[in-house]
Amino acid sequence: MMRKVSMIVMLAGLLMAASCGNLTQKTDDESNQTVEPASQVEQVQQAQVQRAAFLPSANTPDFVDAAERSVDAVVHIMTKVVKQSNTYDDFFGALLGQLYGYPGQTRNNTMVAYGSGVVLTPDGYIVTNNHVVEGADEVEVTFNNKVKKTASIIGTDPTTDLALIKVDASDLEYLTFGDSDNVRIGEWVLAVGNPFNLTSTVTAGIVSAKARNLSILGEGTSVESFIQTDAAVNPGNSGGALVNTKGELVGINAAIASHTGSYEGYSFAIPSNIVRKVVDDLLLYGTTQRGYLGVQIAELTQELAEKEGLENIEGVYVGEVTEGGAAKLAGIKSGDVITTINGKKVNSTTQLKENIGQYRPGDKVDVEVNRNGHHHHYELTLLNEAGNVNLVKNGEAFYNSTFGLMLQPINQNDMSRLNVKNGLKIVEIREGRFMNSGVPVDFVITKVNGYAVNNKTDLESALKNGRSRRTTIEGVYPNGMMGSFYY
Repeated sequence: MMRKVSMIVMLAGLLMAASCGNLTQKTDDESNQTVEPASQVEQVQQAQVQRAAFLPSANTPDFVDAAERSVDAVVHIMTKVVKQSNTYDDFFGALLGQLYGYPGQTRNNTMVAYGSGVVLTPDGYIVTNNHVVEGADEVEVTFNNKVKKTASIIGTDPTTDLALIKVDASDLEYLTFGDSDNVRIGEWVLAVGNPFNLTSTVTAGIVSAKARNLSILGEGTSVESFIQTDAAVNPGNSGGALVNTKGELVGINAAIASHTGSYEGYSFAIPSNIVRKVVDDLLLYGTTQRGYLGVQIAELTQELAEKEGLENIEGVYVGEVTEGGAAKLAGIKSGDVITTINGKKVNSTTQLKENIGQYRPGDKVDVEVNRNGHHHHYELTLLNEAGNVNLVKNGEAFYNSTFGLMLQPINQNDMSRLNVKNGLKIVEIREGRFMNSGVPVDFVITKVNGYAVNNKTDLESALKNGRSRRTTIEGVYPNGMMGSFYY
């Protein structure tokens, strides 16, 4: 996936398999040079020569320990996507096949891609990027000791570009989480991964910026608040570790900004506090749990501050509060400026989303706002998309705010009755685009933007990957009649 952010921003880890030339290194023969002796040699007293020794100070970063702790806990991931193609898939071929009974000659096209992953537990749970394993039919993990194992996908979250996979193992080396909120600009970090299929590669750099939003995951519920570093990251690094000098995991490498597709000094990692929360959600519930403030927010610029009569430009401006949302119920008003969440300063919409993204529906947070120069604290309970505190497990009904629908994965009986292999049944229609569409309750959505949907994750991914401004929907009415429409 590529987007322009002053230069091309690309996901850093999907190294596609291709024919590779051999890497060769040429060395020129050094010619022997003879030094002619001088006719007269002046004898002088030579000073005592000592080898120069590097004496590390207390402030010198030690990369060796962090690298040793990391390389065995970072794995190489190979994925295979098998697609069937038909020699008569073009219009005329398919037509002739129907008229004259030509057999459909199918062949399998296998796409192979590579990335990285980080072992989180000794029994084989591994975190990586969603774009590394998305749509994969096979996932193979290779450890630093060359042992290979087949992995299963536990869960994915397109809104943060994270995925959790599992191998059958024990006593694995693993990394522990560091606190990404405490990572400081200018701090030394290491990037560990498999760039260009070169396994167990370690590069060093500093944290260049925090809370970067690259707009590569789409809008809506996506959370983008990358740690920017100048540690060299290239295709194949995605899903690898960003560690501090203690060897703690502070981020998952995900993207680079480049004119060429290779590293040019800008790499981006998902903060570990977001990673830890998403991994816990996937492990406990099979899907992510997202808490919402219920506000529409905007960057507080100098122009906006002058327009609203604000004395300083610190915080995030609340443009509107959602009726029945957590902020409204707590007493937050339109025009307020949010300055802290649980005591942590927020000075951009990206920082606010990152902070709230670490909590679930039902969690209580303290929100400090600046209202007409006076600071107020509000304790509020975060709600889910549907406006309640319920946690949704994979397979249960869930709310999608884009459609304004409560949806539920269909069961085996519905699959057999409607002759479909997948789908999401509409169980409730709320205020939104479907309200007056004529689509009834119990309509089963089978595809969105051409992608099959089976659960909340599939739907979010299909909405994110839409290639046009229109959203196309395919499905089946309760009477079995097929239907498709777009908006």
